[in-house]
Amino acid sequence: MTVISVDTRRQTYPVGIESVAIGAIEREVPVGEAPALAPNQLLAVIGKPVLRADGRSKVTGAARFTVDVTLPGMLHARLLRSPHPHAQVLAIDVSAAERHPDVRAAHLLTTVVGRAVESAPKGSASGAVPQRRVLYVGDPVAAIAATTPQGARAALDLIKVEYRPLPFVVDIDDARAPDAPLVFDGPVHGENYAGGPAGGPEPPQRGNVRGPNHTGSRGDVTQGFAQADFVVEGEFRTQVQTHCCLETHAVVADWRPEMLTVYLSTQYAAGVRNELASAYGLPRSRVRVIVDAMGGGFGSKSSAGNYVRAAVALSRIAHAPVRLVLERDEEQLDSGNRPATVQRLRVGATRDGRLTAISVDAYGTAGVALGAGVGNIAEALYECPNFAIAQHDVFVNAGPGSAMRAPGNVPGAFALEQVIDELSEKLGMDPLVLRERIDSNPVRREERRIGAQRIGWSERHAPGADAGSVKRGLGMAQSYWGANVQLNSACEVRILRDGSVEVLSSVQDIGTGISTVLTQVVAEELGLRPVDITLRIGDTEFPSGPPSYGSMTTASITPPARNAAHRALTQLFEVAAPAVGVAAGQLIARGGRIESSAGLRGISFREAAARLPADQISAIATRSEDYGGFARKMGDMASARNHLGGVQFARVAVDTETGIVRVERIVAVHDCGRPINALQAESQIHGGILQGISYALFEQRIIDRAAGHVLNANLEQYKILRSREMPAIEVVVLENYQGMSSTDAYGVAEPAIIPTAPAVANAVYNAVGARMRELPMTPANVLSALDRIGRRS
Repeated sequence: MTVISVDTRRQTYPVGIESVAIGAIEREVPVGEAPALAPNQLLAVIGKPVLRADGRSKVTGAARFTVDVTLPGMLHARLLRSPHPHAQVLAIDVSAAERHPDVRAAHLLTTVVGRAVESAPKGSASGAVPQRRVLYVGDPVAAIAATTPQGARAALDLIKVEYRPLPFVVDIDDARAPDAPLVFDGPVHGENYAGGPAGGPEPPQRGNVRGPNHTGSRGDVTQGFAQADFVVEGEFRTQVQTHCCLETHAVVADWRPEMLTVYLSTQYAAGVRNELASAYGLPRSRVRVIVDAMGGGFGSKSSAGNYVRAAVALSRIAHAPVRLVLERDEEQLDSGNRPATVQRLRVGATRDGRLTAISVDAYGTAGVALGAGVGNIAEALYECPNFAIAQHDVFVNAGPGSAMRAPGNVPGAFALEQVIDELSEKLGMDPLVLRERIDSNPVRREERRIGAQRIGWSERHAPGADAGSVKRGLGMAQSYWGANVQLNSACEVRILRDGSVEVLSSVQDIGTGISTVLTQVVAEELGLRPVDITLRIGDTEFPSGPPSYGSMTTASITPPARNAAHRALTQLFEVAAPAVGVAAGQLIARGGRIESSAGLRGISFREAAARLPADQISAIATRSEDYGGFARKMGDMASARNHLGGVQFARVAVDTETGIVRVERIVAVHDCGRPINALQAESQIHGGILQGISYALFEQRIIDRAAGHVLNANLEQYKILRSREMPAIEVVVLENYQGMSSTDAYGVAEPAIIPTAPAVANAVYNAVGARMRELPMTPANVLSALDRIGRRS
């Protein structure tokens, strides 16, 4: 047996919240890790509002998106999609399409991904696959590649498909009925189920309902509710929200004998490479995925979906590159969505505000997919000894859901944070006072303090107290999200003989600014400016980078980037030491120079690099474990001991005659460990807030229950937040040092959207005295709520 030991050393790190107090903590750190960083105010580059590294290329149009990729001999592809919400595919004839003069390849999608997998019927041969059925309008059936986009479109009309329509159901309540048409003939399985990743015994499935999943339950809620002096309960409904990426899903696939190269708008280049290698039986060394600029993903561009596989298959058949770009209606029908939910919450508490029990009974629909849970926010946000949860997937004949910014916790927070506010009213407590009693997290305590002061919480009045038809109110809500890390994250840093520096990783920048963050981290370590750093990212030819979802990118890739820079710099010190006249261990890098730590002598960084014995030196580092250890590890994935939070306050105006809700102001206070670039963090939070307001007030996929068709598969009838509905937004980003890695940085994208809708809903209640239990809070829903309590103006 071989025992591998890791040499460690002890280092002292700053710890604490900058606006409260900074202390120190000692950590055991693996040898080779960069030394501890000082607080941001003492650093030259990290923590500073550096402008985006890709800003110029984007505003000038130089940035290359997937739709800008043009290869010699490239073909254009289109997908044929089902016009039926549910049907048996009896026959497909593509011969007429293949005879079209522009057509070079046709491909039948006999198997599809991204949905629940139906088990083989009992008595069938081992491994038998059920006959192909289309399960929703927009389900892909076939693909065509032609020399022109017009030819591909015309060829689709020549494909003859014989369908046998089947009964269907598209409404979550209808689908739960015992006699509802079945979406799947029998049991299904998949990578996810309601509430989390698959694992353990398969949950039961009755009709279209699969569950319950009780993961997270603890204690005895029956006893807890018996101990309660007050119990609050309610049913809450949230709608399907689509991702609405400005750049639709797009791919250019180029299959060659020596290499499959895929240019793709994706949030996980390395993951897509692995998927395609597995799907086509190729070694990973023969699959290359390239990601240049991206126009949004929000979770929908995380894998090699059907459109990617279709493009690859067509390229393989045609022996030519193939471009496939989804149109807007396809994007709305079949690129993923945030599942709809129906949640029943009960919360019990004693007179002094101590929680005794929380129970959640949730049904969610991700269409024909799994994973429509309400997250773990009710389980984890507040201190409560007894918690019970039952989460269920409900299948309907609609496009498959997928991860969308803070999956689960966004609809979960909408219900939980309103029930907590209702409980505070029943207890006669200020909502902030109750949260002080049931949430001892010191970071959120400081966030509540700052946010309340900035929004003017002390001026908050009783619900519905304003005179006149337009009433204003204040509300607040909190967020909870795990601080996730992808351990299979690596970065290479090269120092070249001319003094230039390269950073290489397959990590992709999806618009959130990780490219800028990487230049800051490496520049800080090397004593250079961010503009001195050349980035080469978004290409699987480079060391494997993490995905850009789950608020894990910064936490995963910045420590190896800094550690690789540190190791490369250590090599440069060895070369520069004779010229400076001190030992390598006495050198520091700052201000573009390599100097003795005493500051007596030094040479420029460029002069030091010129002394290299070879054209370059380089170092590769992989993400090490958090210095304080992880809360849990799941293969390459891990969760830090401390989670991510945030508190948001909202001020709204509600017109009780029209039902129109206008969000006037949001104050958001968030933490992400050490902010590498507070300006970009603020931008992320702005985006989460705006997306959250859009979810709260406007967005809703509408399906005709009689025909099964989506009625607003566009950006005209599918309403989203516009510029004139944007509120004044004030963001405060805390510096929360924890001493967990060489950068101590985490993400903020998910926490930024979680509390927005419940903060707005609580503000609406404070304005008019009517509780909003359903999203979106359209004028019709607001007027209906007012009618229920008889409070129209």
